Amino acid sequence: MLNDEICKLRDKLNKSIEEGKDYKVIYKLSIELDELIASYYHKNNKKKPVIAIL
Repeated sequence: MLNDEICKLRDKLNKSIEEGKDYKVIYKLSIELDELIASYYHKNNKKKPVIAIL
């Protein structure tokens, strides 16, 4: 599930930061996490009906 992937990647990113990993590694993980989060919101917003108020 996408939510599980987000949690795992967030934990990996946090661990990398705590361990003082190279900036390039942290940046790459951060970009991957942002993309997963964007996918999550994009996927979940498609399911919600749009209500127009006239």
